[in-house]
Amino acid sequence: MQQTCRPSWVVATSRLQMSIALLLCALAPATAHDASRLSHSRVLQPSSAPNTPAPLERLRGGGDGKCDVILVGCGVPKRGMGWYHAKQMLDGDVPSASLTCVVEPWFLGKGADSPPGKAFKAWADEMTAKHGTRFCQDLSEIEIKGPTLALISGRTADNPRLLKEVIAAGVTHIYLEKPGAPSVAELEEMMEYAKSKGVPVYMGYNKNVTPYVLKALEAQQKIPGSAIEFIHNNAYKVEELGECFERNAEGMLKNMAIHELALLATYFGVTVDNIATVTPDAEFSNCLTLVGPSGKEFTDFAKVGFTVTTKDGNSVTVKADRCGSTSGGNSIAIVSVNGVEKFRSETPDEKLKAHCDAMAKADPEMMPYFFLQHDDYITLKERATAHILSGKGGSPEGMATISIALETLKVAEYLTPMLTEALKK
Repeated sequence: MQQTCRPSWVVATSRLQMSIALLLCALAPATAHDASRLSHSRVLQPSSAPNTPAPLERLRGGGDGKCDVILVGCGVPKRGMGWYHAKQMLDGDVPSASLTCVVEPWFLGKGADSPPGKAFKAWADEMTAKHGTRFCQDLSEIEIKGPTLALISGRTADNPRLLKEVIAAGVTHIYLEKPGAPSVAELEEMMEYAKSKGVPVYMGYNKNVTPYVLKALEAQQKIPGSAIEFIHNNAYKVEELGECFERNAEGMLKNMAIHELALLATYFGVTVDNIATVTPDAEFSNCLTLVGPSGKEFTDFAKVGFTVTTKDGNSVTVKADRCGSTSGGNSIAIVSVNGVEKFRSETPDEKLKAHCDAMAKADPEMMPYFFLQHDDYITLKERATAHILSGKGGSPEGMATISIALETLKVAEYLTPMLTEALKK
């Protein structure tokens, strides 16, 4: 029998309502100037690398009421998450951010002559002409001055190295895409290193700032004896799973479903030490071994479902399906009592779904989930950059920090072998 879900985060309802209200309102532009060490950013010393320009180009940080952002890891236009981050900033969707440089080692290096590399170059040339955006192969090609956010959106395996490199380059803050690192040990070392250098690290967990989640949490709090279930559907086709498994080799729980695990860690007190039982949903789940583009085999979940119960008696269910949608993907939170649904919150709603469908038809090459999560991505970047410009301590409203990411990754690393063994065919 499913136990009653009583989150450890329960506080006054007004506090949660305030969080929802903040999510639904645009952030006011920050006006306070940073009087801290941000105004004395470290200067990158000349590199001995043969391709280093001389003199180094200087990027002016924090000018015109905006925070400079350097994107590290862009990816293929219309496919890469980094590319979509760049597009939003270049389109002016993030008022407090100014994208000054894109660092793309692969497509400006060994991958330049590949078809995706040529597509990247065409886009980069267009953005340089239109916005004056600088594109670099390596961080050694730039110099940073003033408050600067490094948005790292490359391969997860590269993140430990990239975090140290951007700190050495002089960035003052870091926005790191989930899950942050391939392993718990690496993420923990990254967290300690950034802390020792005084560089805050924020995480791109968009569901921490998504209205449908907060509405469901508020409803669950008000319904005695209720339990909550988080459902996450992506829009991959079955024939695309081999490529998906290889590109996201860290596995579903460290990639697609990591957002749900972050919710469990943040709002339900789920940690490895606090897990009492894990119940796999064998009927729903599908664990496969497929061949990727490289010819290598990868074992991962096409879909997975499970219920986690903590030693405190909290119980929450997660279901994630890579091929669960044909219209761009969706996410659902269901609050129920003894299996009877009492509340449902979903994104996209009908209005957003119609918009996503229209956008997907107009541009079928674009990853569908970009349309679905468009507003969340803007919220995260705006909150991060506005917070930096304000000079305030702590972290931006609603954003996960690297410490929360560490607990989340520990749970993912704990669950993956357990569920794989229980569900593989």
